[in-house]
Amino acid sequence: MTINSTVEEAGFAPASRISAIGVSEILKIGARAQAMKRDGKPVIILGAGEPDFDTPDHIKDAASEAIRSGKTKYTALDGTPELKQAIREKFIRENRVSYELDEITVATGAKQILFNAMMATLNQGDEVIIPTPYWTSYSDIVQIAEGRPVLVACQAEAGFRLTAEQLEAAITPKTRWVMLNSPSNPSGAAYSAADYRPLLEVLLRHPHVWLLVDDMYEHIVYDDFAFVTPAAIEPRLKDRTLTVNGVSKAYAMTGWRIGYAGGPRALIKAMAVVQSQATSCPSSISQAAAAAALNGPQDFLKERTASFQHRRDLVVAGLNAIEGLDCRVPEGAFYTYSGCAGMLGKTTPSGRRIDTDTDFCAYLLDDAHVAVVPGSAFGLSPFFRISYATSEAELAVALERIAKACAALR
Repeated sequence: MTINSTVEEAGFAPASRISAIGVSEILKIGARAQAMKRDGKPVIILGAGEPDFDTPDHIKDAASEAIRSGKTKYTALDGTPELKQAIREKFIRENRVSYELDEITVATGAKQILFNAMMATLNQGDEVIIPTPYWTSYSDIVQIAEGRPVLVACQAEAGFRLTAEQLEAAITPKTRWVMLNSPSNPSGAAYSAADYRPLLEVLLRHPHVWLLVDDMYEHIVYDDFAFVTPAAIEPRLKDRTLTVNGVSKAYAMTGWRIGYAGGPRALIKAMAVVQSQATSCPSSISQAAAAAALNGPQDFLKERTASFQHRRDLVVAGLNAIEGLDCRVPEGAFYTYSGCAGMLGKTTPSGRRIDTDTDFCAYLLDDAHVAVVPGSAFGLSPFFRISYATSEAELAVALERIAKACAALR
């Protein structure tokens, strides 16, 4: 029995705001790969955007102490004063941007920050410019908030970065936001100050357009790349910029579910209204842990980034050694976004034709037992994303399998 027939028999119809939205392709591929592993197949999963490191002990200790001392009650709606102060000091120390405590919000993950912002600001038909490739939730959140995602393709030749000309052409009277992510999930591309400057000049000419920047991978950058956030480059845009970040990636705290942002007081207040009717406050224990993460030692960040860089170099070299694949060297995050146009039109040993990047990724999973995510899930094909947040030994085996599978295509 199909899901649709079950829905029809039950007399259920989903709300129109989610009718065109499905479960993340990343989650679906991960679930299928896990099922194959349970069936005994030696699947290597390179799909999840999650560090393989553990949360540092001093952060765990802070959470334990919070439990023992009774900090297990509801907290202030959008963050404890202690965590907001830690975030404020972090923004000043690392980003040269100053926010007052009522210009800071804390939520259950950065995804909720994005959701709160869109729900608090978008009216039906408002447009949000999203460069592709992009994290899949961006456009879905905009649609749930009844906005219209305006997807702008940013090709590998341009470093997967939005240009000023593209931004100018995409802006209309209905544009409410531009979303930028640096370093990027899925491409690993990052914007330097020089890359940002022309975009910010465009935004200065369009005062009705606000800027949302997702800095989640701020600490995972390579080759002496200098991370910078737009509000520090152009203070004149600070009053219409939402700077989003969190502790999930750098501090290996994905399961703790803490995201935060700094922005204009009126926006932060409106976002609190949305959160008050959704989740209310984030976990008190997770907030105590996040404060310890931001206030505590930071030296391990460089060590972990160095490990990620070794893995990046391994994966990029391995992919570029395979005829038909073309992998750009990412500036940050822990993903590669490799072109696979050279594989299209070929046929698998079982006689299946590879017409799309989705076909190619399905082939790698079925025949090579390597789970990766097609570029179609991120709005730009034909590419595929690898998350190299796993051991070098497992990456080496995965690359061998991919190479063997590609060589078997005819």
